[in-house]
Amino acid sequence: MGGFWTFLRKEFREIFKTWRIWVLPGIVLFFALSGPPLAKLTPELIKTLTTQQPGLIIQLPEPTYMDAYLEWISNLSQIVLFAAIIIFGGMISGEKKSGTATLVLTKPLSRTSFVLAKFISNLVLLVVTVALGTAVTWGVTLATFGDAPLQQLLVSTGLFLLLGILFLGVMTLFSSMVDSQAGAAGLGILVMVVLSLLAMWGPALDYSPAGMMSASLSYLADKEPLLLWPSLTAVATALLALAGGAFAFNRREL
Repeated sequence: MGGFWTFLRKEFREIFKTWRIWVLPGIVLFFALSGPPLAKLTPELIKTLTTQQPGLIIQLPEPTYMDAYLEWISNLSQIVLFAAIIIFGGMISGEKKSGTATLVLTKPLSRTSFVLAKFISNLVLLVVTVALGTAVTWGVTLATFGDAPLQQLLVSTGLFLLLGILFLGVMTLFSSMVDSQAGAAGLGILVMVVLSLLAMWGPALDYSPAGMMSASLSYLADKEPLLLWPSLTAVATALLALAGGAFAFNRREL
């Protein structure tokens, strides 16, 4: 285990030395800062456009903090998740391609520990980034609308994190199986599309990880989605994918 902790510390240091510390946090903070003002200004922009169209009248409700929260979760569930899939695609395949994996595995570090350390370091990056973005979103929403209840924001963001953990596990598996980051990312995007389509089917929406694709937005929209089974199956799938990634990496030639 000594080799595992040493390698895990190296992974955390590498996060601060490479592009990973800028890309995912940068995207998340951009949406955290821009989302509430955009939610506030969008109705006014639409009204301005409609004045240029004689006879066209669009009635829009007054924007509230909920519009900012919906904007935040929508960006997380689509653009941020897409970016995370691409980034996580190289978590193991990139190390294998560069020869780093071969170098570190000559030390007292098992392949399973290597995969686990990769998963944990990227999990911490994801959780810390989203937590920081959530805090910024809350502060900017409060400043913009004068009202920003915490519970709805925290629960909906927590549901997204479960979705993020699911895809982190899936990308650990694909990155262990495929030699290229692009190939692993392509498989991850395919899973994203498949789960989105399955979420249109009632049983899959209520009892499978597909339900996590829309859980955050449904919660904010007061649609009372079933959360227990989608959450449990998402975590179980992530753990199975992590185990599968370790198994696949142990059987591959470096």
